[in-house]
Amino acid sequence: MIVELTDEQFYELCQANRDLRLERTATGEIIIMPPAGGETSHRNIEISFQLEAWSRQNDLGIAFDSSTGFKLPNGAERSPDASWIKCDRWNSLNTEQKRKFPPLCPDFVIELRSETDSIKTLQLKMQEYIDNGAKLGWLIDPKTQKVEIYRLGKQVEILQNPATLSGEDVLPGFVLNLSSIFREL
Repeated sequence: MIVELTDEQFYELCQANRDLRLERTATGEIIIMPPAGGETSHRNIEISFQLEAWSRQNDLGIAFDSSTGFKLPNGAERSPDASWIKCDRWNSLNTEQKRKFPPLCPDFVIELRSETDSIKTLQLKMQEYIDNGAKLGWLIDPKTQKVEIYRLGKQVEILQNPATLSGEDVLPGFVLNLSSIFREL
């Protein structure tokens, strides 16, 4: 559904409906996302845990879970399943911007495909992140055990059943172990 709301109105709508996960496209379409099932939720917390553990060790940036909405430069409000922002970019925001939907695209994003997700929709979302400034993104599909790697200025790379993923120069030293992500629960 397309509704014309100001940024403040959309933020208030999200606050008034905390039980719903809402996103808004660049054209103003409001997307209501269903809650994650048990398997997806477990995989998502594992991804967030690994990212946060790495982030705490090096203090290069801030990690976020799936409940964070970001106001992208194209006007969309998106909530990646996990994300990370360099300290200098985060610290450039004022208190109000940090408290609400940070008005920037994360440097790094992860989308984890659940049973109800369309792969095409997720691929478009990943490209939107890259087009709005993300430097690296991973689309992880536990069902097919495929990972699509999105990089700024490069073609999408597809890996079949990788054991790990490297954060490359965007997240130096970060390695995501996929064994618990791809394992049957």
